[in-house]
Amino acid sequence: MRLARVAEVVAAVLTVGALCWPARAIDDASYTRARVMIDRAIAWLRTQQDAATGGFAVNPEGPQYPAITGLVVNGFLMDPRIDAGDETVARAVGFILKHRQPDGGIYDRVLPSYNTAICLSALSRVNRPEAAEAIEPAIAFLRSLQWSEDAREGADGETGRVSREHPFYGGVGYGRHGRPDNSNLGVYIQALHDAGLSCDDAAFRRALVFLERTQMDDRVNPMPYAQGSRQGGFVYATAENKDTVGRGQSMAGEIEETLSDGTRASRLRAYGSMTYNGFKSMIYANLPRDDQRVRLAYDWLRRNYTVAENPGLGTDGMYYYFLTMSRALDAWGPATIETLDAEGRPGAVRDWQNDLVARLAELQNEDGSFRSVDDRWMENNPVLITAYALLALQHAVE
Repeated sequence: MRLARVAEVVAAVLTVGALCWPARAIDDASYTRARVMIDRAIAWLRTQQDAATGGFAVNPEGPQYPAITGLVVNGFLMDPRIDAGDETVARAVGFILKHRQPDGGIYDRVLPSYNTAICLSALSRVNRPEAAEAIEPAIAFLRSLQWSEDAREGADGETGRVSREHPFYGGVGYGRHGRPDNSNLGVYIQALHDAGLSCDDAAFRRALVFLERTQMDDRVNPMPYAQGSRQGGFVYATAENKDTVGRGQSMAGEIEETLSDGTRASRLRAYGSMTYNGFKSMIYANLPRDDQRVRLAYDWLRRNYTVAENPGLGTDGMYYYFLTMSRALDAWGPATIETLDAEGRPGAVRDWQNDLVARLAELQNEDGSFRSVDDRWMENNPVLITAYALLALQHAVE
C-alpha cells in the first residue's frame, strides 16, 4: 500500500473508526488521478450551494428535491477529510432536515420514497444529534411504502396492501404511476443498508420477491413475460402502471432472444443500471454468492461489462449507471471482474476501478463539474450528474 494512502487510512481510522480495506486493483496512477478528480468535483459543488437555503439544485418555484442535496452530502462525507462540521455539509444537512414531514418522510410534496431514501443514506453518515433524530422516523416511513400486507393505507396509489402473490409485492415506487419499480427499490434498500438495518429484516426479504419477478430468467422468475428467457439481468418493473399488472416493463424495450426451448421470441430487455441495482440489493440482502439469482445476475454483468455506456440504454441514465455499477462492485468485493463473451466463455479480466476512473476523467470539465451527454432522467442537470460521478469515484477508491 502506498505510504500516502496509508496516511489517509490512519487519518480516517482516527476520525471515523476502524475501516476495512479489501484488496483493490486500482493502480497508483488511477488512484492519484481519482483523488484529484474528487477534489475538483467537491470544490465545484461547493460553488453551487444555494446561499439562501443551503440546498443544491434548488428550484425557486418548487417543489424541491432534497435527494439531490442528499447525494452531494453523501459524496462529501465519503471523504475521510470531511465531516459533519464542514460548513457546506452542515448547511446542506440543515436544508434536508427542513424537509422532514410529520409522517417521518423527508420530501417536498413529490417523490416521497425516492427523496426520503436518498436523504436517509446521507443522514446515516452525519454524526449529529439532529440528524440521528430523523433516522428512525424515516425508516418507519419507508417501511410503510413497501407494497406488502403491512403497507400503509390512504397513500393515493403510492403503495397498497397486497399479498405475496401480487406482482407488486416487495416493491417501492415513486407514487405517480401506481406501481413499484426497481429504481426506487434500489435506493430504498441502499438507505436501509446505510442506516444499519439487519439483512434479515422483513423489508429485505420482501424486496427479494420483487427482485425475482424483475429478473429476466425463467429459472428464477415465474412471471409470464420471463417465460423462456435466459438473460439473467434485471428490468424496471412488473407493470407499466396500475392498469397493466403483471405485464412487465423495461426502459430498454425488447430484445430478440433464443428461448430455453430453442425458439426465438421478443422478451423484455435487461439493462445495465437496473441489473447492477438488483445485484447490489441481493448482496445487501446477504444472499449467498452461489445463489442462482446472484450467479445469473453476475454473469449478465460479466457478459455486458462496459464503462462506455449504460448497456441496453446507451447514454440514457449513464451517470446513474456509473453510480450503481461502482456501488455494486464495491459491495461485491473482488478487485477484478472476469468478462464473458456472448457464448459464455471467459474473456478479459478487467480492473473495474481503473476503467471507471479513466472513463470519468474523459467526462470531467476543467472546472470540476461533469459534462452532460443526455437529458433523460434529469442528466442535463450538472449538479446531479457531478454528485453521481463524485459518489462513483468515492466507491472506486474506497
